[in-house]
Amino acid sequence: MSNSVMTWVASAVLLFWAVGAYNRLVRLRGGAGASFAMLDTELTRQVQLVRQLLPDDGEPPASLFDGMEGSFWGGLQGAAAQLEASLAAARPKPLEPERIAALAAAQSVLAMAWERAEREDAHDLAGPRLPETLTARRAHMTAQCAAAAERFSQAVQAYNEAIAQFPAVLLAWLFGFRPGRGIEAMPGARAAAL
Repeated sequence: MSNSVMTWVASAVLLFWAVGAYNRLVRLRGGAGASFAMLDTELTRQVQLVRQLLPDDGEPPASLFDGMEGSFWGGLQGAAAQLEASLAAARPKPLEPERIAALAAAQSVLAMAWERAEREDAHDLAGPRLPETLTARRAHMTAQCAAAAERFSQAVQAYNEAIAQFPAVLLAWLFGFRPGRGIEAMPGARAAAL
């Protein structure tokens, strides 16, 4: 009789542990998803900034970037479109490493397009071509994006550590929890923080 009771007690403890561990993994995965949603919002704002600068006809306004060639505008538009497409691909599965790698690359391309404008601005003796309000707004957006990327990366790291711990790794394997990938320091974040 005591062996039967011990078996039931052990089975109940194992079941409760499994349910608790599974719920923890689901909660951590959900937390990473929620952190990605905040990052998505910040990156979408960067895409919207580029769109706001261009009128409906797609031609750059003559007064905004006087003297900058059309390749700057084309590069900026292309980088924004690439970021938007990468965001759309990452939204359904924000823990899939390949999608996040593509998103990080797209964000880096957009940051380089903006840095090109700022670099050309620095060599102009007549003063900056980029309006100070635009530069300040972009710097603020970059800092917010870097903070959101850091939160996302921390959430992914906590999730990855949880699914790698024994014995939770057995549940992770059984239910298909796969490691995710965070986003390393976002390009331009250091410059914005200075």
